[in-house]
Amino acid sequence: MSKGSVLSLTLAVVVIAGCASTGTRQSELDRIQHIVVIYAENRSFDHFYGDFPGAEGIAQATSEQKTQLDFDGSPLSHLPATYAGGKIVARFPTAGLPNGPFRIDAPPINGRFDEVLLSPWHLYYQNREQIAGGKNNRFVALADVGAWAMGYFDGSKLKMWQWAREYTLADHFFMGAFGGSFLNHQWLICACSPVDPNAPVATRPKLDDQGNLVRKPSSPKSVLDGPVQLFDGRVTADGYVVNTAQPPYQPSGIPPAPGSFDFADPGKHPVPPQTTKTIGDTLSAKGVSWTWYAGGWDAALADGRRDPAAKREVIYARGADSPIFQAHHQPFNYHARFAPGTPDRATHLKDEQEFLTAIDAGSLPQVAFFKPAGRHSEHPGYTDVMSGDEHIDVVLTRLRNSPQWEHMAVIVTYDENGGFWDHMPPPSGPGWGDRWGPGTRIPTIVISPYARRGYVDKTSYDTTSILKLITKRFGLEPLPGVRANAGDLTDAFDFVR
Repeated sequence: MSKGSVLSLTLAVVVIAGCASTGTRQSELDRIQHIVVIYAENRSFDHFYGDFPGAEGIAQATSEQKTQLDFDGSPLSHLPATYAGGKIVARFPTAGLPNGPFRIDAPPINGRFDEVLLSPWHLYYQNREQIAGGKNNRFVALADVGAWAMGYFDGSKLKMWQWAREYTLADHFFMGAFGGSFLNHQWLICACSPVDPNAPVATRPKLDDQGNLVRKPSSPKSVLDGPVQLFDGRVTADGYVVNTAQPPYQPSGIPPAPGSFDFADPGKHPVPPQTTKTIGDTLSAKGVSWTWYAGGWDAALADGRRDPAAKREVIYARGADSPIFQAHHQPFNYHARFAPGTPDRATHLKDEQEFLTAIDAGSLPQVAFFKPAGRHSEHPGYTDVMSGDEHIDVVLTRLRNSPQWEHMAVIVTYDENGGFWDHMPPPSGPGWGDRWGPGTRIPTIVISPYARRGYVDKTSYDTTSILKLITKRFGLEPLPGVRANAGDLTDAFDFVR
């Protein structure tokens, strides 16, 4: 048995020190014929699983990690108010709470799982500074929501918590890149950061000598007086795109130019088509079948190809009937190989309905990525926790009832932390840390007939570990950005049944 911690279903816990090594043989791994990756949104590990039995959670956080600092580096005497748009949100009375994490779904906040709640900043430069070299004590100071960044839930009320109890929960799994969804989706498929060398000057941030964002003159002197104000941007000085930017192809947040409905208007500077090698390239090179399935994809395609003057009804639209499709959550749509009209686009980019049909028919490809639509992604700010939790539970139940289940491995993870605090320092040093990450810890569950049962996996992973697993299983060419010392997820499996 590899090292880790075992959690029985009766909640008797045995904790054993973990490591990233594994004795899994290729012949054992070959028993997994289908890998499914479900990519949810914007939650840190402590935010949902901070009280999970056997996991390293909030109880293990040090006083330094809990105690948030003000802009000047001094400890806050108490938490500030919760802010939205620079204004105090009276609905959430956090001002005066003890300096540290607090329950969202308990007094005095009384937030609900079925309620659309606030979305903190989840941005590249802010996340780097929030982590503070592993101290994790700058989450409040580098947030736009004040105390809200320290909020967490009693995750035992969630359906996904029950899947984690039954199968394997990885409690040392970190998001691949600092910051938000756009960059972490790219790291999921290529372990790379997109480039835009000709990005307008206005898209570049202002940085100080330490590489941190410069504060605006109007920024308050203390977070107790209001949220920090910064000169941020989406593109680094050397031309890497690190914050949300739009794809060059529809569906895009940029409407098409007249007469060119498949493409985003180039005059509004979408990200240029990328040519970096992706996991899709390496899978196709070995003849391994794969598909990226996305909730709302077909509807968003139609919405994106309408007259530029028409109001969007699907892409970033929050109407009652909209899937709230997020164009920057579609990483292959940034890459030239999958441009409109190419065979690879038609073969590999498909709608959620085709995913569900394939599950039931037992016709899933060997590798499937599933991106829930915004409405079911658990992303704060435009959807609630419960909708996504229930949706993923339904998908997992269908997968477990699929004719292909017997030789399937499902990985449920989150793109990034959503700006929410987590206490665990990301791995650093040779073979781990670089300018891009890893960032904050996120929840990850491995579900499979071969997964260890009732197990908490202590191996250190990040988003590129998913690429490692796929690459190892199918004998692919390794992608250069994958971190050398990240585990390959095989510690989550037990092939002796």
